[in-house]
Amino acid sequence: MTDVDYCVIGGGFAGLTAALRLSQAGRSVVVLEARDRLGGRTFTEARADGSWIDRGGAWIGPGQDRIHALMHEFGVPSYKQYTDGEAMMMVGGKQHRYTGTIPWTMSPWAAMNLGAVLLELGHMCGSVPLESPWAAKNAGKWDRISLAQWLDSTVASKPAHELLETAITGCYTSAAAEVSLLFVLYQMASGGGPGFVLGVEDGAQDARPVGGMGAVYGPMAAAIGDSIHLSQPVRRIQQDADGVTVRSDDSTVRARRAIVAVPLAIASQILYEPMLPVDRSFLHQRMPSGSIIKTSVVYDQPFWRSDGLSGQSVAPGSPATITIDACTDTGRPGILCVIAEGPIARRIGRLDETERREAILDALVERFGAKARPPVDYLEQNWSVERYSGGGMLSHAPTGVLTQFGHALRAPCGRIHWAGTESSAVMCGWVDGAVRSGERAATEVMEHDTATAAGSPLPR
Repeated sequence: MTDVDYCVIGGGFAGLTAALRLSQAGRSVVVLEARDRLGGRTFTEARADGSWIDRGGAWIGPGQDRIHALMHEFGVPSYKQYTDGEAMMMVGGKQHRYTGTIPWTMSPWAAMNLGAVLLELGHMCGSVPLESPWAAKNAGKWDRISLAQWLDSTVASKPAHELLETAITGCYTSAAAEVSLLFVLYQMASGGGPGFVLGVEDGAQDARPVGGMGAVYGPMAAAIGDSIHLSQPVRRIQQDADGVTVRSDDSTVRARRAIVAVPLAIASQILYEPMLPVDRSFLHQRMPSGSIIKTSVVYDQPFWRSDGLSGQSVAPGSPATITIDACTDTGRPGILCVIAEGPIARRIGRLDETERREAILDALVERFGAKARPPVDYLEQNWSVERYSGGGMLSHAPTGVLTQFGHALRAPCGRIHWAGTESSAVMCGWVDGAVRSGERAATEVMEHDTATAAGSPLPR
């Protein structure tokens, strides 16, 4: 048995950040990670030619101060997302090329409808308290309906409806009918509103770390050192009056407190003794992840740039629903990131690998021309079948969940504390939110122990 001050379950950005801050504070810590790699829902693959591909979360934006602070701490620079040239949208069988956020080449009615709905979303987001969205004035009303119901009642233009549904639900990697409107407003508000969430330049996809996310989590892991143990899925956490006992298949860790930093759906697979409070247990059952397939299509050079295109495109219903330029800071080789989410990802996930590849390449050829047909490499990451991710990049709340169980998102359960991007009131759903949650959890466990030692324990 290993005895430490704290045990962290999960080696993504939330868990690594918690472990790093605890180590820097002079506490002993063990990190147990179920996978045979670190990074969680980020995953950087280094290539033989010196380039790299982010197969999971990749982008950073303004206001994401904590991931920027980590990058500064470890000397990792950033570079701006390529946005020169025109973006593309395929709606109703028509191709629209445009610059900016709104494709004004659509019908004036559709474009105006799109702009009006985004303004209304921004106004609604402004009334959601980030620390307690379930306490918003209209929380009950908004939590009773899904995003799909709200869109159906609000968006009159069919092209605008298709585009909004694709753009917004992509964040939750699920169908619009699966997600509570209150959760959508909360998640958007946590990032500053729909302009940031859906934007590229000055938005959520404004920039990337040079070297990918692995250039950040790699040095974090090195700083933590031998305290990290891979291929150790935690099966059981037992807590008593003095501490916790954390068990994987072939290791046992005894600690004063545990920080569980895994997706909510995965947290439900751990056996807790005694049982968790009912609201926390039910929260695990009620906040699932969605489906996402992220494909990196590699070419000798980014031919779309010389064709006057940014590489950014959206086509509702297509196997290549979203594309974005994913080249490294050098611009070579050409890397086009292709994303399919929600029902589309589930649909093409039922194809065999060859059929899926052909369907995606056909869609790229339709959009970018014959140059898209012969890639030099093709890497697919189906997060939907990642055992220890549980699906997409963010667990979401269906209708009724936030108002009933949201209060349990961050509250400790005795000596068990929670981290993960879903638990962050700011930048919920991004890597920055994961970092914030890890820092919060590290501070939380130390404050609880300090208060206990002083004879005035904090509420459990």
